[in-house]
Amino acid sequence: MVVQTQRDETIWYKCEECGLMFDDQSDARKHEGNCEAEGPSYIQ
Repeated sequence: MVVQTQRDETIWYKCEECGLMFDDQSDARKHEGNCEAEGPSYIQ
């Protein structure tokens, strides 16, 4: 599930499964469909 959060006056979309954050809601939704809930495999 993707949740909306605000940090530093910017709205972010966070994947609740792995914690990865996106500045674009559509990117977050695409990620959600592929998330393996093990955390990102790359450095943010």
